[in-house]
Amino acid sequence: MPQIIVVNQSGEESNVEAAEGRTLMEVIRDSGFDELLALCGGCCSCATCHVHIDPEYMDKLPAMSEDENDLLDSSDHRNQYSRLSCQVPVTSVLEGAKITIAQED
Repeated sequence: MPQIIVVNQSGEESNVEAAEGRTLMEVIRDSGFDELLALCGGCCSCATCHVHIDPEYMDKLPAMSEDENDLLDSSDHRNQYSRLSCQVPVTSVLEGAKITIAQED
């Protein structure tokens, strides 16, 4: 089970066990981070699970879909490391990744 580092909106870091086969959204939400709203429940129809991925891990993730890209365009806090956590599957390649919960729009 990969260990990831979740950084909340205040900058506090927490180590979290991330079960493979789940999404980052599910792992972060179920670990008690209320800042990650995930209002649509993971069906890629909002941007309330916006996170910034550790730059070293970006090329290890599946490609971003057009829908995800369009939703992220609505965020004032989008950057080159932005992803919707509901679209990022947890796999062993995320071991040690730092995932920062984006500020709310």
